[in-house]
Amino acid sequence: MECFHCKGRMVKGNAPFNVDRNGYHISWESIPAWVCTQCGEALFEENEVHHIQKALQKIDDETMALTANVA
Repeated sequence: MECFHCKGRMVKGNAPFNVDRNGYHISWESIPAWVCTQCGEALFEENEVHHIQKALQKIDDETMALTANVA
């Protein structure tokens, strides 16, 4: 597989994932991904993206419930 950014070689490994969203910050240190050996760019496969999206949706739901009565 070739890196979309630098055309380097992608290898299976792990990469961090961070997001700032709806008043909170989430950081996972090691998510399975394809990682470029040249520039370090990470590409997550469909399964990992699905799990990240599912986790963020649950956190969004709980954040809304937690902050619903804040005036």
